[in-house]
Amino acid sequence: MEVKNFIRNYKVVPVVVFNSIDEVRPKLKAMCDGGLPIAEITYRTACAGEAIKIAIEDFPEMLVGAGTVINAKQCEEALSLGAKFIVSPGFSEEVAKICVEKGVPYLGGCVTPTEIMTALSYGCDIIKFFPASNYGGIGTMKALSAAFPAASFLPTGGISDKNLAEFLEWDKIFAVGGSWMMKGTPEEIAEKCAEAVRIAKG
Repeated sequence: MEVKNFIRNYKVVPVVVFNSIDEVRPKLKAMCDGGLPIAEITYRTACAGEAIKIAIEDFPEMLVGAGTVINAKQCEEALSLGAKFIVSPGFSEEVAKICVEKGVPYLGGCVTPTEIMTALSYGCDIIKFFPASNYGGIGTMKALSAAFPAASFLPTGGISDKNLAEFLEWDKIFAVGGSWMMKGTPEEIAEKCAEAVRIAKG
């Protein structure tokens, strides 16, 4: 399935931080067992590249992307390892250029009209709105949407199973990002992923 359609089908993008390689397989298996085979593996830790490599090789059923990508070097590495989409906390023009050239979806963080205009100029019409709870949540996104009807949003930050349904009720929400389902044992992660899928489908 095409990347954007795959994400749109599930409506939830787990933000996954690995502090050691030992965590990778158990957590990814738990996500798949819970019916949420999408992982935005973040470049916040030293083992991110190796984690992406393992995810691509050992979990072919998953859609694996790279998150917290803040420069061209990280982007090039992630794509060389097989990442299918790239996410940044802010909007990086150098990362956007690489993704456009490679035909890979780039979800760059934007919270102002100027940033959204920059993203749209690169053909990036899915806007990561981060941190969503700190920048006014749905109210701010609706105000921005009035000026940018072509944009849809991937809010991340401050989202959990408690407010997931509220965000997804608005038709301009492409999907939501979050890490709430990644806390706990593999069994707990599987349960939380299944609950996220249930809420999103509902």
